[in-house]
Amino acid sequence: MTTIIKAATAADFLALVPHLAGYTPTESIALIPFRGSRTIGVMRFDLPPVDAGEELDRIAATFIGMVCKLADADGVTPVVFTDDPFRSDDDIVHGELVRAIMRRADACGLHVADALCLAADGWGSYLDPECPPEGRSRSELPAELGVPEPRDVSGDQAAGVDLPCADLAEKERVGVALRAIEATVRVVCGESDGSGSMAELDPQAIAAVCSLDDIPMLFEDALRWDVDHLQPYDAAALTWCLARPSLRDVALSQWAGDMVAGDDALEAQRRWEDGEDYPDDLALVMFGEGPRPDPDRLQRALDLARRLAAACPRDAAAALLATAGWLAWALGRSTYAHWHVSRALDLDPDHGLAGIVSSFVSAGHLPEWAFERPGR
Repeated sequence: MTTIIKAATAADFLALVPHLAGYTPTESIALIPFRGSRTIGVMRFDLPPVDAGEELDRIAATFIGMVCKLADADGVTPVVFTDDPFRSDDDIVHGELVRAIMRRADACGLHVADALCLAADGWGSYLDPECPPEGRSRSELPAELGVPEPRDVSGDQAAGVDLPCADLAEKERVGVALRAIEATVRVVCGESDGSGSMAELDPQAIAAVCSLDDIPMLFEDALRWDVDHLQPYDAAALTWCLARPSLRDVALSQWAGDMVAGDDALEAQRRWEDGEDYPDDLALVMFGEGPRPDPDRLQRALDLARRLAAACPRDAAAALLATAGWLAWALGRSTYAHWHVSRALDLDPDHGLAGIVSSFVSAGHLPEWAFERPGR
């Protein structure tokens, strides 16, 4: 069901933006695309430096290019959120950027109904000739908008990005389970140095390794786990898989699709290891192309990867952080993606997936499905 909240004034609309985004942006420019008189999302970008100069036209073209990818967008409203004073010299702060965006929007046939700024000491419209030089008082912004089931929007775009807590005892239990699984895999695969035998192996580790007989089923079951109460051997088995790029890519393909996609990706991986080409349609999922994933599946997978990253041994953390980074990117949450892959690269500067996602974020590249509206 579509919820309709009417913003009768610029003040109403400015107060509404955090509820549209789910947080209160800081040092950001939010572009709110419209179809007719209805908003169809929020795009947030970091504010460029105020002295960006000639770069502003290129930056504005990139921003508006993102809006133009929305097939049914016919208008846009830029909103600046900054902790700087409202007035910068003889202009509203970031006025050059906003005017560059409006020029680019006009060139692309997008209607700009308004352009707003919320600064540390006031707010106002770049299009309002009667706006006071110091801006309007923030006390004019409504505290209540009649939003049904309002969310807490007091945090900014990075709110909640820190990993969940995992105490040392939990880390130790997962570490012991992971080492037991690795030892069991070596024995089962005949790679042991002869110092171990099946009779000496941990029964829980044997059971965990048996779950690896059906990798897609393990990945599907994992989406139903209680992330706040992970069993050590479950966590270790999934960590073991996600630390291996070939199996991690199967997991991401499956979580972005379904169990059939996981089966297909696993079979393609086997064939690729035998020298066959990897199917383009499966590979392109990793680059954000293909059918729009179920965001609930991606969110459950992201919560799981973040929980594992908090609980796993340090030498496995980069793989889990990179996995979480890709899932956040696939959800269109570049700030979250950047945080996770940056920490993955701190641990392993050569980590492949972390490097790829980092390059996506740096280039402002989002998955193509991020521009598709649900149900289209």
